[in-house]
Amino acid sequence: MASDRTRVLRGALAGAAAAGVWAAQQPLDKLVFGVDYDDAEFLGAIVTGERGTVETFAIGTAMHLANGALFGAVYAAVAPSVPLPGPVRGLAAGMAEHLATWPGTRWIGAWHPAAAELPQLWGDRRAFAQATWRHVLFGVLLGEVERRLNPPASEAAPADEDHSSSNGHGNVEHMVTAHGL
Repeated sequence: MASDRTRVLRGALAGAAAAGVWAAQQPLDKLVFGVDYDDAEFLGAIVTGERGTVETFAIGTAMHLANGALFGAVYAAVAPSVPLPGPVRGLAAGMAEHLATWPGTRWIGAWHPAAAELPQLWGDRRAFAQATWRHVLFGVLLGEVERRLNPPASEAAPADEDHSSSNGHGNVEHMVTAHGL
């Protein structure tokens, strides 16, 4: 039970780290894809009702990292049952989330308090490509960081070889003399 909690907590850490990289690289991908959409700003604007303020970015970044941590925790709980390498498993999880939630962008204008200030995502191929890139990045990072924090038993560091004998004084083959003979 304790190892399951540790696995999930490490997954949450991996998810928060991957979400942090996602958030940090957004200014660059906004330039590359030509879409002025920022996930942290989107989340923060749900609370503040406006774009472009320090409060909006701070709240949104905290929400984005928390979402990444929650996703990472769930991912870590499920990951051992998926027989794929860590980065591929993470990529599959990230893309599954992206493809499941993207259709919801159609209705952002109906409920988001800052919808009039946000770019239209639904139907924009560049926005879809940008979101795909972000989920690929997040998924691969999540999978690899989680794999490193929670290695399978086969990848765990091997235990030191036992050099003791049945009498508790050690194995004569591993004895070293003062002259190295």
